[in-house]
Amino acid sequence: MGCTGKVALCLVCAALVAAAQTAQLDIPALEASAREELAATRTPGTAIGIVQDGQLGYAKGFGASNIETGAPVTPEMLFRLGSTTKMLTATAVATLAAEGKLDFSDTVGKHVKGLDAAVAALTINQILSHTSGLKDTAVMNGRHDDAALGEEIRAWKSDWLFTRPGAIFSYANPGFWLAGYVAESVAGKPYADVMEERVFVPAGMTSSTLRPTMAMTRALSQGHEIVNQKMAVLRPAPDNAANWPAGSVFSNLADLSRFITALMNGGKIDGKQVLPSKVVAALTTPHADMPGSHAKYGYGLDVEEIGGVIVWSHAGSRAGYGSYIGMLPGRQAGVIVLCNQTGQSLPRTSARIMAMLGRPARENTPVTESAIPAGEF
Repeated sequence: MGCTGKVALCLVCAALVAAAQTAQLDIPALEASAREELAATRTPGTAIGIVQDGQLGYAKGFGASNIETGAPVTPEMLFRLGSTTKMLTATAVATLAAEGKLDFSDTVGKHVKGLDAAVAALTINQILSHTSGLKDTAVMNGRHDDAALGEEIRAWKSDWLFTRPGAIFSYANPGFWLAGYVAESVAGKPYADVMEERVFVPAGMTSSTLRPTMAMTRALSQGHEIVNQKMAVLRPAPDNAANWPAGSVFSNLADLSRFITALMNGGKIDGKQVLPSKVVAALTTPHADMPGSHAKYGYGLDVEEIGGVIVWSHAGSRAGYGSYIGMLPGRQAGVIVLCNQTGQSLPRTSARIMAMLGRPARENTPVTESAIPAGEF
């Protein structure tokens, strides 16, 4: 049986087993864990959400949203996500594929004109699965206008590729910048508007946005970082529209709970099809092996089978913020952790909550490694 078939079979079996059970959460233990990990990592604040049976059953803020004012984190506050944005960008691209406006096997150059030949030859599958051979970088500060993304991409030359496309898995933020620009080019409108139209509005993500000037009009946690060994609010708030598709969505617990509920339910929320089922299949089908891991990469998601249970997840980091989203689709359960310090996602607490929801412990099975032939370098 192929990998895709195994995933489908496991999902069906897990759904049958879990249909009549809802995990009992040890709320005092998870809250104590969150507070301990906030203190240990010096993270000012976090918002934690837990989805069970398609509902955001637990949503709570901990700590401060701004260390200068002491204002508390509240569940409705927006945080910038970091790389958990990738599953949202992949969703926008996949909706276009579901409508027949592009195919994942298409070259980028089929939809975006004026690119360097090497960049144009990359396929949409390669850029969404981190197998494009593009080098990795993330530039936190830059322009704020809609034209920045296209001008960034069109300036690339062949030296943006460090290896042959399709040869290896290598995580690359620029691949998702390019994916966002493909969506922009095919849809004929700015990337931020494509995301609004194809992801946020259908899923009922009423507070989510790419635009800082929109986010600042809503409840918003400030981003923090350790500067000269002291925690500080980042000023000015880092922003670079040319990098938005890889890590810059502003969102909150309620909005993200709706999105992951749709993913775990074939694209449906409350019985309504808000995302095409083909989109869910595209994101959650393994497309690439991840060296050094038992997980495989879908589109914007790590896909792993642990003890017969399918786990979808992704972590995120950007200047001032960090996040983690984990899902157990067979149990219709998931966790969302949003933090307001660079790179923090409370991994110990996240893991404890996922275990409470039913994720089995990983076996200590070594990952097979092999030497890279000298010629490949």
